[in-house]
Amino acid sequence: MKIGILAVQGAFAEHGAVLDAMGIPHGEIRCKEDLQRSFDGIILPGGESTVQGKLLRELELFSPIRQWIEGGMPVLATCAGMILLAQKIEGQDDAYFQTVPITVRRNAYGRQLGSFHTEDECSGAGRVPMTFIRAPYVTQAEKGVSILSTVQGHIVAVRYQNQIALSFHPELDHDYRLHQMFLDLCL
Repeated sequence: MKIGILAVQGAFAEHGAVLDAMGIPHGEIRCKEDLQRSFDGIILPGGESTVQGKLLRELELFSPIRQWIEGGMPVLATCAGMILLAQKIEGQDDAYFQTVPITVRRNAYGRQLGSFHTEDECSGAGRVPMTFIRAPYVTQAEKGVSILSTVQGHIVAVRYQNQIALSFHPELDHDYRLHQMFLDLCL
């Protein structure tokens, strides 16, 4: 098994460190040539979704990665990654990959000062630590989307087919259960 990590911006190194700790081979996806390698799953990290979306298009990564996802490649998307997967983004006319039928609210908890850490239940993983940094949350989930977790009455983790989208950053905590849930989809 080998996992690709989108590495154009954001917390990609932190996801790489988790996979290293778990003994899972991985490679960074920075340019079109990186797509020639074979991957069994892809991680879309947190960061700035607008910047990531712009770079995905400029670097000619957008369409091939979208095709991978639509073809069933497992995805773990955290924070900005959730925004990249969402079918709709509140207050915007356009969206990115649009592969998960959810509507998200960007920076839903406010700016940097609204960041927080908690622990809560996540279906399939138990009680897990959750670090929210300028995080989105899901305001609407369509039929077929499994809600994995809610915090403060808001949807913060979903699964749709082979895609897991999280509002928070599991790569910043030393609990690998959510990464393992994703890796189990890649087998």
